Order: sequence, then C-alpha cells, then structure tokens
Amino acid sequence: MTTAVAIKLFAVLLTAGLGYGAGRARLLTYGAPGSDAARVLSNAALYVFVPALLFRTTARIDYAHMPWRIIAAYFVPVLAIAFLVYVWHHLRDRSVSVPAAVPATRAMAVAFGNSVQLGIPMATALFGEEGLAIHIPLVSLHALVLLSVLTALVELDLARAAHGRGSDFASMQRALLTTLRNTVLHPVLLPVLAGVAWHVLGLPIPDVFDEVLVLLASAVVPLCLVLIGVSLAQYGIKGHLHGATLATIGKLFVLPAAVLVVARFGFGLEGLPLAVLVMMAALPVGTNALLFAQRYGVLEAEATAAIVASTFAFVATAGLWLAVLSLT
Repeated sequence: MTTAVAIKLFAVLLTAGLGYGAGRARLLTYGAPGSDAARVLSNAALYVFVPALLFRTTARIDYAHMPWRIIAAYFVPVLAIAFLVYVWHHLRDRSVSVPAAVPATRAMAVAFGNSVQLGIPMATALFGEEGLAIHIPLVSLHALVLLSVLTALVELDLARAAHGRGSDFASMQRALLTTLRNTVLHPVLLPVLAGVAWHVLGLPIPDVFDEVLVLLASAVVPLCLVLIGVSLAQYGIKGHLHGATLATIGKLFVLPAAVLVVARFGFGLEGLPLAVLVMMAALPVGTNALLFAQRYGVLEAEATAAIVASTFAFVATAGLWLAVLSLT
C-alpha cells in the first residue's frame, strides 16, 4: 500500500473515530436526551447532502464517451454477486421471521464499496491519471446502478410483505405499483433520475444552483464518516460480528475475485483496466451500506461493524490483490 493511500485510510478512520467519540460523549444529543443522533445524521445525509451530490454527478456525466466495455466488465459480476447474496438470504431466511429489507441490505454491504473516500486516492496513487480516468466513470455510475437495482428489490420485498405474497392478479398489481412508486420517490433514486433527465434534456445547471450543489456535496464525505462513528457508539457491535465478518469476506475477497475472473476471461481485459477494476472491487464496504440500512431500519449495527471491520482489513487485503494482479 502506498503512503498516500495509507494516509487517506488513516484520515478516514480518524474522522470516524471523532464521530465515535462524539457519540460516546453524547455531544450531538446534549440538551435533547430523547433524540437519536445517528438517525438525525442519516436523515440529513439521505434527504439533503447525498441528493445534491447524486444529482450534480448524474447531470454532468458524459455518457457519449464512457468506456462501456470496461463498465460492463465491472458491473456484470458485481450485480451478479449482489443478486446471489440477495437470493441466498431469501432462501436461508424463508423458514424464519426476518424483516423484509434484510436480503437487499446485506447484498448492499457486499456490493457497494468505498469508491470515493478511499477509491479515488487509491486509483491516483497506484495507477496515476490514466488509472483515475478509468476509475472515475465507474464511480459516476456506482450509486446509479447499485442503488437503483437494490432499491427496487427491497421495495418489491416490502410491497410483497405489505400486500401479501398471493399469486392473484390484484395482489401482484398492488405490489408492483407500490414498488414502482416507492422506488421512483426514493430520496436517493429520485435525484439520480432527475440528474439523468436533466442531462438528456441538455439543460445547463445555473451557476448559483451549481454552487449550492457543490457546497452540499462537499459535506457528504465528512458527514458520512462521522455518522459511522456515531452509529458505532450508539449501536455497538456486540452480537453483530458474525454478519459483519461475512460481509467483510464477501466484499474483500469474493467480489474482487468475481470481477477478476469475469473481466479477464469474460471481457478479455488485462493490464491497467483489469487492475483498476479489481482494486475498485476490493475496496472496503462503503457508507451507503449504512445509509441503506438506516433508511429501512434494519441491520444498522451490522452495517456499521462491516464498514469498520472491512476498512481495517483493507490494509492487508489491498496488498494481497496487488500481488495477485502482478501474476495475471
């Protein structure tokens, strides 16, 4: 691991540690003993700051010059692994009573990596501007693809739970309509769709409006890192290490292995493009896994533990994958 990546990793952990200290000292709930600091921070991220970032990113994507073959080589195996985790949890949990949002939430933890806070400095330090030019298009579509698919799946599960799992047309119609409405009106998906529409219409972003978006978007990273620490202090990790460990193994080992095999032998990639894809897949669990969990009120502690555990473990696994890539 390069010095630049190590410094960024330390900064990420230190910022989350500051959030943990604030949570333990109850600084964010001082004078308001009944408030839920983690929920407040999560809602601020979901409804104010993250939408600004996603809208601005998707509105400015240059779709005409995207490296679509490389993008497909990444997202095909990532979506396949996410769907396998989702289906596996459905099959495993169907004999017990678990919240409907659990399968998609665990799939999110395995599939969604820390592609910005750690990914961008990692790509820059390891691969230079040429590697960053491959990494950035993946980042620009990361939330759009994974959040769209997994939000649709979780909303379908919630709709089926609310309207029953009957096979009659009326039950299916109600479930599908509820899924469609809640997916489109989702606080993360709606700004993504709005950004895509803005781009398709060829509309410019007014300077004043763009400045507001930049200011809001700049707060996403520190806010989410503090949220991780506050959540860790609030929820703890006791009783959630098993799930966090499985998510960490899936994210740091299974996902990059799948991307390596599919990108190399399915899409014929090698050299720098292959290395960038594998190292992006090898990144630790991203903060969106926690935002997703808190959005649906399930596995908040497990998602927090998975983010922390995978970030610490990344110190060792990053070098492992770089060694593997040197042999391909």
